[in-house]
This record gives sequence, C-alpha cells and structure tokens, in this order.
Amino acid sequence: MAGRALRPATHGDIAGDLEDLGREVALGRLRPGRSVPGMCYDLDSRPPIEPIAGGAHDGESITLQSEDGARFMAYLARPVQSTGAGMLILPDVRGLHPFFEELALRFAERGVAALAIDYFCRTAGVGQRGDAFEYKPHADAIRWATLQADIRAGVAHLRSIEPRPRSIFTTGFCVGGRISSMSATLGLGLAGVIPFYGWPATPSRDIPIPVEVADQIECAVLAFYGGADQGIPPEAREAYDRALEAAGVEHESVVFPDAPHSFFDRKADQFAEASADAWDRTLAFIRNHTAGVPIAGA
Repeated sequence: MAGRALRPATHGDIAGDLEDLGREVALGRLRPGRSVPGMCYDLDSRPPIEPIAGGAHDGESITLQSEDGARFMAYLARPVQSTGAGMLILPDVRGLHPFFEELALRFAERGVAALAIDYFCRTAGVGQRGDAFEYKPHADAIRWATLQADIRAGVAHLRSIEPRPRSIFTTGFCVGGRISSMSATLGLGLAGVIPFYGWPATPSRDIPIPVEVADQIECAVLAFYGGADQGIPPEAREAYDRALEAAGVEHESVVFPDAPHSFFDRKADQFAEASADAWDRTLAFIRNHTAGVPIAGA
C-alpha cells in the first residue's frame, strides 16, 4: 500500500510559528533534535519500571516482512491477561535494542500486547547486533516511505495475535517520538500516540514535520517533554500544541520542568518521580482510550 500524501497544515498562525522557529535555527539559537550527541539511550539504559511477576509471557525476537518485501527485526511481548490494547514501540536513533525489548515486557505485564520494531533492515540486515554497532549511517539512511511500510506491517502483526487487540497505540522516543506522532497520519485507525521527547518542528532526516500536518492526525496525542531539553525549546512545543488545538485533535503535553532529554531511564535517579508520573499517565491514557478490563498497575 502506498504512503499517504501529506498536506501542509493551514490553521491559524502555524506558518508564522514555523517561520520563527526556522529563523532561530538559522541563527544558531535553537538546534533541532537532541541536546546531547549520540544515541538517545546509553547501552546500559533500561526502562524505569518495576516488573510484575507472571504478568507476561516471555518475549520473543521475531522477523516481519514489510510491504516492500523487506524483512525486519522485531520483539513481541504478549500479556497473560489482555486488556484489549496493543502498543507499537518505535525506538530511538539506535534502532531495536534491549531498552525497548524490556519496555515491551513492561507493557505486556500490564495487559498490553507490545511490539518493538527495528528501522535498519534495509542497510544493516537482520540479525543480532553488538554494543559496537555503528548505528549512525543506518539512521541517516532511513526514509519516511519505508518507515511507513514497516509501521503498517507492525500494526498488522499486532492485530493478528490472539487475543486480538481492539485498540492499537504507538509510542516512541526521540526520533521514534517524532515517528510516533507521524504514525497518526497514516490512516491506521490508531487509538492514540504517545511521543516521548519527539521533535515536533523543523526538519529532521526524511521524516515530515508534525506541526505542519497536525490537521491530518487522526487520534489522541499524549506528548512528554523535558523542560531542560535544549533540543526541544518551549517555542517548538507550543507551536505543536497550537496546531493540534486548531485541528481539533485531542491532546495533552506534559513538561517536566527540570528533566533533560531521555529522562525516562532507570539510571536517572534524580528524575525517578518524573518517570513514574509519565508511566502512570501513559497507562491511564491507554486505559481511557481502550474498551477492556483495567490495566494492572495503573
């Protein structure tokens, strides 16, 4: 299935917002993307969420096939007792790695079937990668057309597992956060998207700018930001909020004032309260947009 054509948004002052943000970037006052170099999460980063014993079947590494015939890696975690929700997890710039596999398990323990996918099969192949994996050239090679195809394949696989989820969500981190926002424009019938520190304005790789296509977002949005993230300034967050408001999209933006980019990390003890709040809000958002039994731990 071909990707959908995106129309630039025309609501209110969005064009002015983008012009202002572009000027700030050109002057070097704002820098799109992360405020730190390298991947969003370190090699030893893990989700700041306590396991629930017996809540999930063991996760499994699987291989899926995209619409263009490409095979890509994914990690599936199935709940013992389903709430009727499914979650597609979109990783950071390093692709599929243990942080996101463990996150899939944490969702499954709360009754949410979860599938984390990889972005790099077309350039890095399929197979396990070590800590020395050079992700950057592969990240630079990702294209929105193939990302769309992989997202569609991931959502289709989630909908095929038993018991079949009734409501599908996406969540993503950093570049995956931006991709999560954009997944809501693909006509997939998503129940909601949950971007964590996803850059909402100015260009980034080949991925469209969420603020420009806010009127094509088809589901509720719950966005998390670190207030101390220099890569996503208040102007960018506010422009996205205005665009979503003008488009009539149900949305909430949660800013943790002192938190940096990538605060949602077990190692970041000083931001444990922000992480716990974000996780609670995530589960509540899923519960409120899914018809099913209550989510464990919510």
